Amino acid sequence: MTAALERRDLLLLGERIRAASAATRPLMIEIIDRACRRFPSLRQSAGTARVMSLIDVEAWADAALALMELELPLWQVRRIAYDDGEWHCALSRQRELPDWLDSAVEGRHADLALSLMSAFAEVQVLTAEAARPSVPSVRPARDPLYEPIGCDNVG
Repeated sequence: MTAALERRDLLLLGERIRAASAATRPLMIEIIDRACRRFPSLRQSAGTARVMSLIDVEAWADAALALMELELPLWQVRRIAYDDGEWHCALSRQRELPDWLDSAVEGRHADLALSLMSAFAEVQVLTAEAARPSVPSVRPARDPLYEPIGCDNVG
């Protein structure tokens, strides 16, 4: 999948999460299928089994946190707050920094699990963009006839 299509797909997934009224098994499976890069390669691990068992018992917030732990090992939950009928979730790579120095990614929704998944989708968009350089880097092939020389006495 090209970077533009992957980004568009993740943005559409984020919109779908925000439009949902509650977390459901089909939505969580769609999130795993469309936004998770590590999950398919870890199909038989204890972490994936834990996520799937939490989805099976409809423990949506726990499933979202377990999925984030599996997919985003460098990111941590910085803040979860409930304000004016909405849950606000902030994910950060350096949560020990003061708020004003940190560049946390936020998600919000009336449902706690979907707030977590909204922030998760936003991080996936950011990491998909950051993983691909704007200009491809290719190492030049070494010329077999090239040999560096030292010139101490040039004068």
